[in-house]
Amino acid sequence: MASSCPPGGVWGREGFREKSGGLSPPGLAPGKADSCGAIGSSGLVRIGLVQMRCSPSKEENLQRASDLLVEAARQGAQILCVPELFHGLYPCQSEDHRRFAEAEPVPGPTTERLAELARQLGVVIVGSIFERRAPGLYHNTAVVLDADGQLAGLYRKMHIPDDPRYYEKFYFTPGDLGFRSFSTRFGRVGVCICWDQWFPEAARLTALTGAEILFYPTAIGWLVEEKAEFGTVQHSAWETMIRSHAIANGLFVAAVNRTGREEGIEFWGASLVVDPMGQVLARASHDREEILLADCQLAQIDLVRTHWPFLRDRRIDAYAGLQRRFCEES
Repeated sequence: MASSCPPGGVWGREGFREKSGGLSPPGLAPGKADSCGAIGSSGLVRIGLVQMRCSPSKEENLQRASDLLVEAARQGAQILCVPELFHGLYPCQSEDHRRFAEAEPVPGPTTERLAELARQLGVVIVGSIFERRAPGLYHNTAVVLDADGQLAGLYRKMHIPDDPRYYEKFYFTPGDLGFRSFSTRFGRVGVCICWDQWFPEAARLTALTGAEILFYPTAIGWLVEEKAEFGTVQHSAWETMIRSHAIANGLFVAAVNRTGREEGIEFWGASLVVDPMGQVLARASHDREEILLADCQLAQIDLVRTHWPFLRDRRIDAYAGLQRRFCEES
């Protein structure tokens, strides 16, 4: 079931280089195909993850992300994704009412800028914003912008954490749109956000809507005071979850993280793309801005699901207990 296509690569400040033991092919122009197969839901799709540092300046972050997205498209990426809340420093390390001023509606300045970029480049962009839905009602939201610049859909983060330095419940209302995927020019895209990635139910329900690639815009890292003792196991657990979603659901999974230290969190980068067998196609560094590129042969989804028929053998008549908080004996 292995693909003959090269697994992926990264573009950093030093330029394009090989990753995961293989050489990436030359950049593909959006909408074109190479010898590995046709573009689209029946063939090869190149995705690009923008791993970046963030600053206090929204304009600086938007410009930096735009530059990286343009470079990713130049390298042939057709579906691109930025990290969670990439337009500013991660806002939830403290509970501060002034942070609500950073929010904006959909459509709004950030989504309109990303939409125009998607249209100009002919690519799909998965963006992330602090959404102001109504006075006093805010969400952690992802938007999927199709290659014509139109909004293909949006997803509002369903699982909201409340941990040290991740005080998201103060800011965000849980999503009310459910788990979703959206048809785009280059394939069907599902999106969940950061904390969602620890919940197998979220990945399963997104897969059941027909998602071929599941994206996780993410802002995850080490608490500085904990890194020495727990850093290795925390990162390993995160990557294990990403790989397990790909295996259990037979689809491609891509997680894109920010990098760099912001106050008491060292964001660990290490963005990655995983195929339906759980193999890591490409993985970024922990501490550098990079564009991570990976080629996804979408025909592999059916091949893997017919060899590992987990969806076929689900006992949907036996899972009522999942709708309960805990299953005590009666």
